Amino acid sequence: MQALLDVILPVFFVIGAGYIAVWRGWFPDSAVEGLLKYSQNFAIPALLFSAISRLDLATTFDAKLLAAFYTGAFSCFLIGLLAARYGFKRDWEEAVAVGFVCLFSNSIMLGLPITERAYGVEGLAGNFAIVSIHSPFCYGLGITAMEIARARGTGGTPASTAAKVLRAMFRNALVLGILAGFATNLAGLSLPSFAADGLSLIVRSALPVALFALGGVIVRYRPQGDAKIIALTVSVSLLVHPAIVWSLGSFLALPTDHFRSAVLTSAMAPGVNSYVFASMYGTGRRVAASTVLIGTALSLITVWSWLHVIP
Repeated sequence: MQALLDVILPVFFVIGAGYIAVWRGWFPDSAVEGLLKYSQNFAIPALLFSAISRLDLATTFDAKLLAAFYTGAFSCFLIGLLAARYGFKRDWEEAVAVGFVCLFSNSIMLGLPITERAYGVEGLAGNFAIVSIHSPFCYGLGITAMEIARARGTGGTPASTAAKVLRAMFRNALVLGILAGFATNLAGLSLPSFAADGLSLIVRSALPVALFALGGVIVRYRPQGDAKIIALTVSVSLLVHPAIVWSLGSFLALPTDHFRSAVLTSAMAPGVNSYVFASMYGTGRRVAASTVLIGTALSLITVWSWLHVIP
């Protein structure tokens, strides 16, 4: 119960505040859009840049940590893709969108604040290692699969597909922030004190603003139809992914802090980016939106359960 009170409820309090403010009309939807753009295009990239530029890359980037998390993520993508295609008879494009929903954990808006509250700032190194390649991995996989699905019978070439993937990746502010952080770290550079202090002000706003905006965004979503496939995506995201990561992390004997980061991050509900991806391609939007809403609500209980069993 203490984990629920001290770790999870404060995070969901901020999400709930955003939800209620927009639902009651106290905060306009257009302002939520502004908060979302600020958090995703400026504050969170600044947070990732700041964290990665100061990480000890040699100790943080544990190949076993990344293997455990991303094997689980890729497995869930395949489960969603194949279940949608062969179990629910959806076309390949929608099947890819469903797979992306199962793939994309909310590693930043939920994963970072919950891990920080559970294990302190020092427990976030594994999270930052996961997050540093999360967008490149997920978007790279999702866009590649979608472009292959869409290119069937149209004469699209591997080179044109690769070009589309790279264009999409390098327009993503999160990816740019991550790359800038790596470049700064590897070059051994440091920011002037005035810039570092200014950046820290932006960084401190990143997670609270993102959580409030997440609450405001999910007001738009309404669970409608497709109950069975939504039940599948929610179950894969909240239960199957962390179970796979737990099993692999135990087998690979991950250090305790990395094990915690991997399992908790994999246990997060799908992020808003899963709906963004579905909207980009105009398919699977109802499943993505409903999964974000229902998964975020249910994660209040499932994350509490995972916290009870994580060592």
